[in-house]
Amino acid sequence: MTSWSHLGRIRSEAAFARLAGASPIPASSGNTVRHRINRGGDRRLNRALHMAIVARMRMDPRTRAYVERRTAEGRTLREIRRCLKRYPAREIYRHLTTAARARLTA
Repeated sequence: MTSWSHLGRIRSEAAFARLAGASPIPASSGNTVRHRINRGGDRRLNRALHMAIVARMRMDPRTRAYVERRTAEGRTLREIRRCLKRYPAREIYRHLTTAARARLTA
């Protein structure tokens, strides 16, 4: 919540993901094409996303199926977690934006 501050501070879901440290950064070299996670941004928010992903990876059947599928494709657990962090960041951004707009109209 403190990272969000107010409506208009963060212009898009991608900007919120960058603030949360959940945006991908190209880290390709020669023959491999890959991305790494952004290490910048709000570390507390990133930690909260990480804990949410760890819980989902252990308990949620859809997330477990996703992890199995991506592992079969040859992805590492670190890459899978990077991809998964974007989903809760997107959900949080949409929730905060909707709530802030509702407060402005009320």
